[in-house]
Amino acid sequence: MSASADPATARSVPKTPLKTSRGAAMAPGQATAAGLKALHPAVAASADAVQGLLWAIRATHEGDIVPLTPDEVRMVLAHPSEPKVIEGILNKASWMWLHFNAVNPMARSVLADLPGFPEEAGEALTETEYNVDLDTADEVVWGSLPAFGEGMVEDDQEICAWHFAMRERLLLTSRRLPVPLLGIVYRALNRNNIPRDAAGVVDLALRDFTVAVRKQLASLDDQLDAAEDGLLVTTRSPDLGHLGSIVGKVRRRATELRRVVVPIDRALHEEDLDMPEWADDELLDPGRQQVHAVLDDLFALQDRARSLQDELSANQGEETNRRLYIVSVATTLMLPATFVTGFFGMNTGGMFLSQGAWGTVDAGLICCIIMAITFLFMKYARLL
Repeated sequence: MSASADPATARSVPKTPLKTSRGAAMAPGQATAAGLKALHPAVAASADAVQGLLWAIRATHEGDIVPLTPDEVRMVLAHPSEPKVIEGILNKASWMWLHFNAVNPMARSVLADLPGFPEEAGEALTETEYNVDLDTADEVVWGSLPAFGEGMVEDDQEICAWHFAMRERLLLTSRRLPVPLLGIVYRALNRNNIPRDAAGVVDLALRDFTVAVRKQLASLDDQLDAAEDGLLVTTRSPDLGHLGSIVGKVRRRATELRRVVVPIDRALHEEDLDMPEWADDELLDPGRQQVHAVLDDLFALQDRARSLQDELSANQGEETNRRLYIVSVATTLMLPATFVTGFFGMNTGGMFLSQGAWGTVDAGLICCIIMAITFLFMKYARLL
């Protein structure tokens, strides 16, 4: 019996955080089969249908998220490209989403050989290296998109990738490392936030990723504000070394984000990409707008960071010149005194002031007088 036909089973998946057996909250990216058992028994049953399956759900037209039964999961994976089978399992629902942990060998073997899917789609789902890609053939869209990995501080989160292959009403996703983004999208599905088809789910993930990038850009912009305020302080000399480290950190992170976002923009604007109409409306057009907005903010941040770096470099140059100027003036003032001491230091006979008790005092006065004359000359010549 299908999950939607059974009133006891056809319940919306709760939107509460995943819990471990001890009641501790789990991060979305750590949604393992054990965590899903605590979330909903039916989800746990569908996850047990195939090793490495994290969740298998369908969205109804009424706005409910219903777990698939183990038999339905096996049927979908055996016939993912047969419309009659998919329609029978959907049972008037909108679309299905199966998410896998690609570290599991059983999951990789299933995803690598999906009947009716292009071979490239299976390769994308089992990809081991990081890349950003988007391709389509025979009404199937597949690719790899970036996401932020787990981390305590947003600015230090590493970039990882998740992979997908989809038809209009079936979405298959996989990841090798925990991807909190997919857990956030999964838990955000509710009666008021149900995409029209599978491409809408990918669009939700891409939108959440761009929002996360823009949050990081806002945080980096705040750091530049602090560095700029420190540079413009007039009550004390700014710590140029510390300000330079802030600007350097911002530029490094902005460069990392640019290396992630630019390939997405390039993939979405690929001229040879002939998307199906359902994916073009739900994924391609909205994705281009979101990524374009992020790139605008990113380029503006990089321009501002470079400008501030140039200003810091100019200030550091001025500070260096000022210190060299002080050294040069001191050296010039001491030059006559050095000559006098060198002259009186000669071991020759007939040296004047060598007789008498005040010879050293007289020589010192001579040095001071010559230094004063040198100082007045430099002032008159506007060298000071």
